[in-house]
Amino acid sequence: MPHHEHHHHHDEEAEAAYNQAGVQTGHKATLSHELIAAAASFAAMKAVNEHQKKSGQAVSHETAKEIMAAAAGAFVDRVVETKGHDFFDQQKAKHEAKARAESKLAY
Repeated sequence: MPHHEHHHHHDEEAEAAYNQAGVQTGHKATLSHELIAAAASFAAMKAVNEHQKKSGQAVSHETAKEIMAAAAGAFVDRVVETKGHDFFDQQKAKHEAKARAESKLAY
């Protein structure tokens, strides 16, 4: 599979996880830290894209990392607060979300 097709496949998975995490209600044991991390990484990239669109300028790699870390962390916090995951799962999801989001940076 060419690299761009592989990247696109992961984006689709992350978007599906983002949608699933956002629409479920109540505490769901099925929301694993992997699902939360995938959804958070999508939210992080979405935040960078929205920032670039709003400012009309490309952001630096460092700024993109900062935006992604903040957006991923906020997403994980929101899911944990509404879904009831424990602190360990929360920290694990944040770490994985940050790593996934940073791996999507192409520059």
